[in-house]
Amino acid sequence: MSLHEWWNLFWQQIKDTDSVQWLAVILGIAEVLLAKANKIWLYPTGIASTLLSVYILLLAGLYAECLLNGYYIVMSIYGWWYWIKKKNMPPVKISYCNRKDWIIVIWIVIISFALLAFLLKYYTPSTVPFWDAWISATAWAGMWLLSKRKIENWILLNISNLFAIPLLAYKQLPLFAALTLFLFIVAIFGYYEWRKIIQQEKIAIA
Repeated sequence: MSLHEWWNLFWQQIKDTDSVQWLAVILGIAEVLLAKANKIWLYPTGIASTLLSVYILLLAGLYAECLLNGYYIVMSIYGWWYWIKKKNMPPVKISYCNRKDWIIVIWIVIISFALLAFLLKYYTPSTVPFWDAWISATAWAGMWLLSKRKIENWILLNISNLFAIPLLAYKQLPLFAALTLFLFIVAIFGYYEWRKIIQQEKIAIA
C-alpha cells in the first residue's frame, strides 16, 4: 500500500471516529499535559479518560489494554491521594528511582507480562496476546512510578507507547494511535521537565 493510500485510509478512519473516542482522546491529551506540568489535576482528568477508553478498547478486542485502563483508574486514585499535601507535611517531591524501586519495576513487568500473556492466549479470543500483554506490563510499571513521582515513569510509559502505536493502528484505532504518538513525544519533554525540577530543587537546597 502506497503512502497516499495509507493516508486516505487513515483520514477515512478519522472521519468515521465517533464522539466517545474523540472525548476520550481530548481528555487523554489534557491528562498528559497536566502530568508534564506536574499538576495534580492529571488524575481526575485521567480517570474520566480511562473510563471511556475501557469501553472503546473492549469493543476492539484489546483485553489487556482494558485491564490496563482499569489499573490506571486504581493507580490514579492512589496517586491522587499520594500527591495531596497532608497537614503539616510538604508535598511529595519528584525523585530518581533507587535500587529497591528498580527491583519492584522489574517484578511488575515480569509478573504482569507472564500473567496477562497466559490469560489472553488461553482465555480470550485475542489475536495479539503477547503484544498486548507487553504493552500493558510496561505501562503498569510506569504508572506505579508515576504515582510515586519517580522521573523514570516517563521511560517505562514510553516503552509501552512505542509498542502501542503500531498495535492500535493494526486494530484500526487511528485516533488512539495518533494520541499515543502524541503522548510519546510529550513524555520525552516530560522527562526533561521533571529532571529540571529536580536540579532546581537541588540548587535551592545547596
